[in-house]
Amino acid sequence: MTAHPKGPWFQRFLINFFTVVLAVLVFWVLGFLMEDIESIEGPRYRDVEARFVDGDLVEKSKRLAEEIAATGREMDAKREEMRILSDSSSNLQSTISQLIELQKLTIQKSLSLPEAHSANLSESLAGFLESRKLYQAHSAELSGLSERKRKLESERLKLDKTIEEQREPARKEYERLAEKHNLRIAAFQLAVLLPLLAAGGYLAVRKRGSVYFPLFLAFGGAVLVKSALVIHRYFPTRYFKYFIVLGLLAAVVRILVTIIRIVAFPRAQWLTKQYREAYERFLCPVCEYPIRTGPRKYMFWTRRTVNKVPLSGETGEEKPYTCPACGTSLFEQCGACGGLRHSLLPFCLHCGAEKKSTEEAEKGEE
Repeated sequence: MTAHPKGPWFQRFLINFFTVVLAVLVFWVLGFLMEDIESIEGPRYRDVEARFVDGDLVEKSKRLAEEIAATGREMDAKREEMRILSDSSSNLQSTISQLIELQKLTIQKSLSLPEAHSANLSESLAGFLESRKLYQAHSAELSGLSERKRKLESERLKLDKTIEEQREPARKEYERLAEKHNLRIAAFQLAVLLPLLAAGGYLAVRKRGSVYFPLFLAFGGAVLVKSALVIHRYFPTRYFKYFIVLGLLAAVVRILVTIIRIVAFPRAQWLTKQYREAYERFLCPVCEYPIRTGPRKYMFWTRRTVNKVPLSGETGEEKPYTCPACGTSLFEQCGACGGLRHSLLPFCLHCGAEKKSTEEAEKGEE
């Protein structure tokens, strides 16, 4: 059995840190590759619409929209002119009222009016009447423009309804072509990602004991995340949830089978770890019965209280020891140096002699 050094904590931290950095960099590279695949040009709605919608109707609708906008601007201009005429008429009306009031006062005082006063009054009356005529003319023109705009809008509404009826199959065809294009893009991306994912998963599983396992883990993890994002983006939610559930089921089953196999057919390193932890707590590695030998011969403890129970000063004579509950040999004499050693651990604490496991011994005999 060969022990692999773990290295200082700072080196282990650097390994974990750069594993994450490597995963992020691989994820970025895959993202750039996916963007290049997404740049493949898909269907354009304008081209699809041209196959279903009459172009003359669209052009006519545009001309009607321009005429409606021009008519609206003419109406705004007429309203502005009418506002100016209305203000002018109000000013003239005020002037006429003042002249008439002045004329009344002059007549009451038996005075004669200057000729200029009469001329101003006549000019004001003439201007007021002309302003009213212009206002009425503009009002008639505004009414005509309003009627024209209403007819244009009604015609355009009917035309747009016809165009909209033609656009409905165009939109459906575009959605069909867009979905087909998206599935083609997804197929291209998955054609790149799935082999990489299979390679990453294979390496991560087969090279678990390798010193370069973090490289394979970072690569496989980055490809897995990118593949999940691609599937989530291009496949409907009702289908994506099945991918997720099936993936989780496969992962859980795999983990459960692995744990069961570890418990039923433990590897040497797992057994050694289990035995080492049991010896540290002075409990039988097989049945967890207290190892009552040496200063702990007449004491009681549990897995939690083993470090809290004070020991007596007597060490006692070191002798081979067998668990009285399950009959497992826990301490025995070393075949190399004759000292007392742990029966279930691979090396002697006195001379360091290695004890072969049962499987290795059987292979050696064969």
